Parts: sequence; C-alpha cells; structure tokens
Amino acid sequence: MGSVLAAGSPPPPSPPGFGMPGLSSAISPTDAGPGPRETAEPLPNPGAFDECHRKCKEVFPLQMEGVRLLVNKGLSNHFQVNHTVLLSSLGDSTYRFGTTYVGSKQTGPSEFFPVIVGDMDNSGSLNAQLIHQITPRIRSKVAFQTQQNKFMNWQGDVEFKGEDFTATLTLGNPDVLLGSGVVVAHYLQAVTPALALGGELVYHRRPGEEGSVTSSVGRYTGSNYIATVTLGSAGVHASYYHQANEQLQLGVEFEASTRMQDTSVSLGYQLDVPKANLQFKGSLDSNWVVGATLEKRLLPLPLSLLLCTFLNHRKNQFQCGFGVTVG
Repeated sequence: MGSVLAAGSPPPPSPPGFGMPGLSSAISPTDAGPGPRETAEPLPNPGAFDECHRKCKEVFPLQMEGVRLLVNKGLSNHFQVNHTVLLSSLGDSTYRFGTTYVGSKQTGPSEFFPVIVGDMDNSGSLNAQLIHQITPRIRSKVAFQTQQNKFMNWQGDVEFKGEDFTATLTLGNPDVLLGSGVVVAHYLQAVTPALALGGELVYHRRPGEEGSVTSSVGRYTGSNYIATVTLGSAGVHASYYHQANEQLQLGVEFEASTRMQDTSVSLGYQLDVPKANLQFKGSLDSNWVVGATLEKRLLPLPLSLLLCTFLNHRKNQFQCGFGVTVG
C-alpha cells in the first residue's frame, strides 16, 4: 500500500540497509529488582510497516519467463553497473542498464549512505531511487519513474525511527494546480519485545474523486517464527513464517480482497544446501498454480544459474525461465 509507483516496469534492486529485523530470541523473565520501571529493558524498534510481511514473501519463488542474462560489474568501492538482457516469447525482449552508487557515510555494520539506484531500458523508460540517512533517526527516499519520454510517477517519503516505534509519511504524484495526489501514513509500535501493532492511512484525491483507506496490522515474533495479520477496508492479509532449521524455511499466506471479491491461500518453502551452493524455492496456491525455482552458485566463479517453472492447472498454462548472473 505504501508505494504509489506504477507496476509497468520492474523497480530497481533494493539497496542495502532495508532488510527485515531479525527474529527475536526467546524472552526470559528479568531478575527481581527494585521495581518494573528500573529493571525492564527498553523495547526494540519494530522496523517499518511495509516490512511486516516481507520475511514470509521472501520464501516464495519469483516468476520468470524466457531467458535472462544479468552481468554485474563493480567499478569501485562505491560504484557498480549492471546489464540485463531479457528474451521473452510472451512479451517484448528488453535490455536494461542499471547503476548503483553507495556513499561513504556509514550508519551501521553494512549500511552506507547516500544510495542512488537506477536503471533504464532500451525504450528509454527509467526507474530511479535516492535514499539518504539524514540523521541517525531520520531516513528519506525519493523515487520516480518515466515511460519512454513521458514522466509517469514520483514519490517521496520520510521515515522516523524512535526507540520503540517507526513512523513514515509518503507523498505520491502531488499536483498543486489540479489538487491531486496520494498521501500514505504508517505507524508501527512495539508493545512488547515480541508484539508490534500499527496502522496505515491512505488518502487519495483527484478532480471529482476523493477517498481514504485505513488498515491495521499486528505482528508477533517468536524464537523461530513470525505471524502477521493486516485488517482493513480493502480486505485481510495474513502470513506465517517459520524457520524449521538452518536449511529449511516455510511460509503461508492468506489474502481476501473485498474489491476483487477473491480469496487465496499460498504455501511456500525455501531449502538451502550450503555445501552444494544450491537454493530451492517452491510454492502452491489455492488457484492450483505450482511454481519452483532452483539457483546454483558456481563458486569460485562469480556465476549463478537459475531455473524457474510455473504451471497453472486451471488455465493449462506452463511457463519456464532460465537465468544467468555474472558478478
């Protein structure tokens, strides 16, 4: 809900420093002391609202069709370029050129700012993002998208991280003359070390139309699992992530949309075999769509191979993809 960019072309790759907070360890009672206010540990920051379901979604395979070649080249410690060639039998074959710049301002063990990410395809369509850590608690991002020679979308957001909460305000496609735009507000509060509650408000306005959508979220983080539920006027979205062991991860998603009048359940898994440098991902949903991906890293070469297959039993459609990543 937080992003207002159109989905016509794939967004640039996510920059470092925007991962999901790790699973919390088992909660142990504190030692007896003078009083609860003096002995209680401070609550952790719950992360961003948009990341509540991310851990579960990462388990599911991404659909790909055709042949994809991705070449990454690091020009320096701060600058990297990549070339992507996609050959498809269903749509147009494309070429994309992308760049990534990472600044020298370090805010964490693996977080450096500012970060500039962008890519352009052979038709001139551009996606770009600029992320900067203004202060230790305030992070800002600006993203925009063009399609060929037309300016399509842009959005800017500011994220404030408190000791035990995260608040984000996003403004998308504002037009003062027409009085149109989208405003998205997020808030996520840690209630206990394991429980976080929050809400979302989406307000949109354009000539002749005005409306808002609200939703609330609850996330419970255990020692090896995360359960999340989002309730709102647009529907229900529930997810459950479970880390069975160091190699196996499972995820279940339930989505019910009031606008589309559709309900679906999806089951996914991720199996890592570190000794063989293999990663399997698979999924099955209530619409009888089965998907799987296999990724093989050919160490010590900077080369990865990816196989992807998806089969829709109801529509009798089969898609297969093959990818090569260099660098």
